[in-house]
Amino acid sequence: MSLLDKIKTKTANIAIIGLGYVGLPLAVECGKAGYSVTGIDLNEEKIEMLNQGQNYIPDIPDNDMVQLVDNGKLKATTDFGEIDKSDIVVICVPTPLDKNKQPTTRFIEEAIDASFTYIKRKQLFILESTTYPGTTEEIILPKIESKGLEVGKDFYLAFSPERIDPGNPNFNVCNVPKVVGGVTSDCTEVAAAFYEEITTGGVFKVSSPKVAEMEKLLENIFRIVNISLVNELAMLCDKMGINIWEVISAAKTKPFGFMPFYPGPGAGGHCIPLDPFYLTWKAKEFDFSTRFIELAGEINDKMPEYVVSKVADTLNKDKKSINGSRILLIDMAYKKDIGDIRESPSIKVAKQLLFAGAEIVYHDPYVPNVKILTKKYYSENLTPDLIKNSDLVLIITNHSQIDYDMISKNANLIYDSRNVINNKHTNIFKLGHWQQNNEDLDSR
Repeated sequence: MSLLDKIKTKTANIAIIGLGYVGLPLAVECGKAGYSVTGIDLNEEKIEMLNQGQNYIPDIPDNDMVQLVDNGKLKATTDFGEIDKSDIVVICVPTPLDKNKQPTTRFIEEAIDASFTYIKRKQLFILESTTYPGTTEEIILPKIESKGLEVGKDFYLAFSPERIDPGNPNFNVCNVPKVVGGVTSDCTEVAAAFYEEITTGGVFKVSSPKVAEMEKLLENIFRIVNISLVNELAMLCDKMGINIWEVISAAKTKPFGFMPFYPGPGAGGHCIPLDPFYLTWKAKEFDFSTRFIELAGEINDKMPEYVVSKVADTLNKDKKSINGSRILLIDMAYKKDIGDIRESPSIKVAKQLLFAGAEIVYHDPYVPNVKILTKKYYSENLTPDLIKNSDLVLIITNHSQIDYDMISKNANLIYDSRNVINNKHTNIFKLGHWQQNNEDLDSR
């Protein structure tokens, strides 16, 4: 039976390398589509949890996980020998940046090296990890070809970028369109046939892995450039006494040619602050400078420092300094309504506050504890007393379930970097409209 026939009849065995925010949701959707799926990960704690039907990714319904494990459609292991039994291998490993903002493809290389002994004819390999254009053909292709196999004939290889948006209740693996670029046209067709079985969002075929790799970077470059642009305007509006939030509200009434982006303490997560710099690094190979990306990254990186400077200004209005002040942070996750703290601006702000001598406490219903510098902090219950006993409440992440009305009624001072508190009490200051409340706070 051909691989295409196996895909259509759901008899193809799937192996997914990497069981994080990308790999596990994909594994679940493959299982729900009727395939037998084996997840491979080196984290033994994850493997044990998954094999017991325990879910560690909030976006996945717990019942889906339990049902798939109980039905034998989903299992997990640390053993790469499972590749020998697999028809389709999807690589979903991290691709971080090093301290010099250069891509680290080590995990991709290790995944292929660990699989190498078990690679056989008529397998489909797909890379979903976000990376620089050329990775699929420059790293994975030569390794598999070194076994004497011919791409498009003896095996199939493609890139299809992940499009996971943690915490998004409307879009997930099964309904977001998939972009697929194969090394050959046959590679593209086979990979597209696979994704057509697990997504209702459709499949968009492109001419090569490089196009698909670049497409993913364009998505995130678009976002970081526009977020950084509106952050720069927010800082200018602070100085000019203009409300950036009102400006955005007015601008988005235009039904064409404008898309609203909102200021904040910096963009976090595993994509926006990192992915654009894969291209910046690769561009140097072509003696090209990606100035928009580098400037956007510079602005984004400075936002936590800017927020801390505004916290200092806000405390000064009440004749206090950061040094010795007790500051309550709301919240620690990098975006609303999830518990992911990767590259979180909240962590960066917290570190700078500690360096400045502040005492910090935090509340986050999604992050029960977090290590900042050398100390582990635990989420405090959000009570009127906790708020009143803080010199300032700093809103960094805007989780939906936070009682902002209670905060506004009980806080001595508030610095709101997300525009979630709408009243105009003189003790509330906002990113992008700080000067609205220049009144003397002693008049409160």
